[in-house]
Order: sequence, then structure tokens, then C-alpha cells
Amino acid sequence: MTFGVFMHRDGSTYDDIPESHYQFPKSYLSRAERMVGDWIVYREPVKLPQSKGFFAVAKVERIVPDPDVADRYRALIEPGSYLPFSPTVPHKVDGQPVERDLANAQAAVRPLSNSDFARIIALGLPEDDTLPRVGEIEPLDRVREGQVPFEIERPIVQSLVNRPFRDRAFRRAVLHAYDGRCAVTGWKLVNGGGRLEAEAAHIRPVEHGGPDSVRNGLALSGTAHWMFDRGLIGLADDLKIIVSRQVNDPASVTAMVNPSGKALVPKRESARPHPAFLGWHRAHCFKH
Repeated sequence: MTFGVFMHRDGSTYDDIPESHYQFPKSYLSRAERMVGDWIVYREPVKLPQSKGFFAVAKVERIVPDPDVADRYRALIEPGSYLPFSPTVPHKVDGQPVERDLANAQAAVRPLSNSDFARIIALGLPEDDTLPRVGEIEPLDRVREGQVPFEIERPIVQSLVNRPFRDRAFRRAVLHAYDGRCAVTGWKLVNGGGRLEAEAAHIRPVEHGGPDSVRNGLALSGTAHWMFDRGLIGLADDLKIIVSRQVNDPASVTAMVNPSGKALVPKRESARPHPAFLGWHRAHCFKH
């Protein structure tokens, strides 16, 4: 088994859904098979305008022939393993490439050394027990080399499946994507210590198969989060905020919704709520 890199860009001709599967041609099959049971990092191409670099980590469960396209395969991602980086990891830090072993730099599927994997994880998933404060949700422009471990032991990888660690990483990624602002109310409230009031909500809960993906997340104030989890509010596919008829004070709830009547979501398409997760919430949580 080995760590690896999967190159991905939104809108490509390949049928990739990073949270669930990665499609690749037969020429990469032998490489991908070495990664089964191990972790990969997703990376956007360097030449892509405004490339976000390395943006997530996930574990490869198995490889299967693609059911729709001949001579293509799918790397199936282990459910619950996908975790977005926040901040995303740039291709270079202080002028040096983050991925140092560039023997196969142009390959869409390639192995990744232990030290490169450790460096990327340390940059993308900083070990921080505190929750984000105002000013802490901006991307990190520079990370000093001394902060990054160069070797990784297998026990350290266990943090990637640790629920508290994942919850912190998910909240950091969602609040960064939404700039700490509640998608329903539009409020960006902070306490006297600069602590953001917004919470990170899963659209499809983890216990029901939802991934720790920004596309499966919303930044919500405490009250909006409570109502969303109980199905008193929901989102249409066009992001219109819908209020359940079971709400006992609909006028107050409607007054709380931002003037647009729609969820305020990130500009980047890949960070917006995915219709599949919104549909699941309407079908299984929203009180019609």
C-alpha cells in the first residue's frame, strides 16, 4: 500500500465526485491498485486559473471497472473518509514545492512519499483544538518549514478517522467557505473574544452516510442550525429557503431569513451545497 495523489478539476470530462469516487483511464490502473486501503490527497492542476492546490484527503476503498465507460475505472472512496483541507494547500510554500518528489508530476494518478503526505496533511489539517475566531478563517499565506513534520508514522494517520479531529476540520472548512456568515440569516455574529457564533451543519448527517464535505455543509447560526436539523427549515435546489408548515411561529422565522429569501452560499461552485444532499434533507428531515 502507498499514499497517492489524484488530480481533479471541476468540469473535467471525467466523472469524478471526490467524496465518493474518482474516474481514471486503464493506463493508471496498476498505480491506483497500490493505493487501495490507503490514503490519497486531491490536487487541482497547477495551470488551472486560481488553482486551490491540494484540497482534500480521502481513503481508497477499492477499484472497480467503470459501469458507464469502457477502459475506465473508478477508485471508490471509503464512506466517511473524505475530509477537506482548510486552508487548502498551495502548490508552493516559500517558493518550494509542497510535493517534493516530482518524478511523476504530470500524472493524474501518482504515488506520494510519506514525507510529502505528512507535509500536506500538516498544512491542510492543522492540529488545533480551538475553534476559528474572526481573522482566523482567512487562507494562510505562508507556513514556515519548521512547522511541518517530514516523516509520518502510521499511528498518526489514525487522526484522520478520529471524530473530534474531523469535526474540528469540518467546521474550519465550512466557516472558511462561508466567511463565518450564517447562510440563512446572513448574520456574522461574534462574541467579545472574537469567537464566531456560526456553526457548521451537515446537510446529510454523518450517521446517515453524509460526508465531511463542504458541499454537505452549511454555516448556520445556533437557532437556524436547530431548526434545520429538526426539519423546520430546508433548502430547495435553487437554494430558496423553505419554512415548514409545522413551525408554530412562521412570521418570526420568516423575519429571520435574509432579505434575498435564498441561502447565502460561497461563490465557488465546488463549495456550494450539492443538490443530492439537499434532496436527501428534504426527503428525510424536512417536515412537509
